[in-house]
This record gives sequence, structure tokens and C-alpha cells, in this order.
Amino acid sequence: MADSDPIIRLRHVERSYTRGGEILPVLQGLDLEMEAGAFYALMGPSGSGKTTMLNLIGGLDSPDAGEVIVAGEHVDLLRGAELSHWRAEHVGFVFQGFNLLPVLTARENVELPLQLTPLSRSQRRAQAERALTLVGLADRMTHRPAQLSGGQEQRVAIARAIATDPSIILADEPTGDLDRRTAEQILDLMQRLNRELGKTILMVTHDPVAAEFADRVIHLDKGRLGRIDHNHEPRRISAEAAADVG
Repeated sequence: MADSDPIIRLRHVERSYTRGGEILPVLQGLDLEMEAGAFYALMGPSGSGKTTMLNLIGGLDSPDAGEVIVAGEHVDLLRGAELSHWRAEHVGFVFQGFNLLPVLTARENVELPLQLTPLSRSQRRAQAERALTLVGLADRMTHRPAQLSGGQEQRVAIARAIATDPSIILADEPTGDLDRRTAEQILDLMQRLNRELGKTILMVTHDPVAAEFADRVIHLDKGRLGRIDHNHEPRRISAEAAADVG
């Protein structure tokens, strides 16, 4: 169950980009709070600011104005190594395109964010193996991305995201390149990370079926907050489908 204290706060956030000499406003005075331990889906038309909002929360971008407060830290004020270490400790990223390095094994890909931690080499390896086991890939640790299915690649990406035990997982269209059955297996995994490990999850998606797996659905429109829907009975898949990681 989600805590009442927000883990993410956006206060009067503005963000614009310049293209061809023209200023394009993306987020316009956005105010939003998200509770710790909840699973959020973020929806809206293309260009509504979904990925921009995700990047601001994860410290991959900075606002033009306003405050971005995540896990008690003013992320908008962090820079350089301080920001990198904060991100490694608190946030895990999952992307549509997996972003795995093809020359590395699954275990080596998962170890990458652990390079920013004080863990020893053996500790990093053990933690990466635990993360891969958690996502159902204990038998694929030495496989490279080309030897894995799309669903398995995304599971490796999720293992990489949770390897540092972050409190927040930010997922940008994590099922966009997957077929429906595989997508639902990934969504089931994210549900379990939320419910069993208490991870706060914010997932950008265009897919209304994917959004049904979340507790709450945030709607953005032209850089402004629309409604927030509550899913009182989030979608689930069968135990048999969830167990098939092929």
C-alpha cells in the first residue's frame, strides 16, 4: 500500500525547447505529487510532455523554472557527480529500446549501474545475479543481447534498473517494442516489483491496456495536468502466462 507522504513533487515546473529559432513550451506550470509505493501510468498525446516529465524526475534534464523534489532531494539543484550518485541510489530507468550493450553479457549489463557504488567486484557480480534471478533469468546470465528474445532483453533492462535497489523505477514505453503476450508478462513483473518490493513506478505509455496494470493513471495534455484516474482493481494476468518468460 502506498504511503501518504509524496516521494515525487513537481512545483510550478516549466520546460521549453528551442527548435529552428522558435521556442516550444512543453511543460507549463506543472504541479503534481506522487505517493511512495504506488504504480503510476503516465498518458497523453504525443508532444504532451510525458518523456520530458520523466527525464526531469530522473535528473536527466533540468526545468527552466519550478522545483523537482524526488526522494527528499531538490533534483533541479544537483549537478555533476552529485547528481550521478543521487540517481544511482534512488532511480532505475527502463527504456523502450532496452539500451543494452551488445558486447556484454546479461550479467555484465546489469552490473553497469553498480560501478557507481562502493561495492567490490564480487559484490557487484552477486547483486547483478540476484537481480537477474528476481526477473526470472537465472539461466541467461552469460547470454548476450543477440541471444535473447525481446522480452528477455527487457527483463535484463529491468534487472539493471533494480540492481542498485532504487526506490523509484521510471519506465518510458517499456512494452512499446513487444508483442501483447510478452508485454503483459513485463507489466506483471513491474506489478510484482511494486507490490512485493514496494518500488514506486512511473510508466509512460500510449497503450490503455498497459495503463490498466497501474494503480493510477495520470493524464497530461499540452504540458498541463489533466485528470488522475484510480484503478481500484488493476489488470492482472494468469499465473501460467506470468511464469512463461520466453
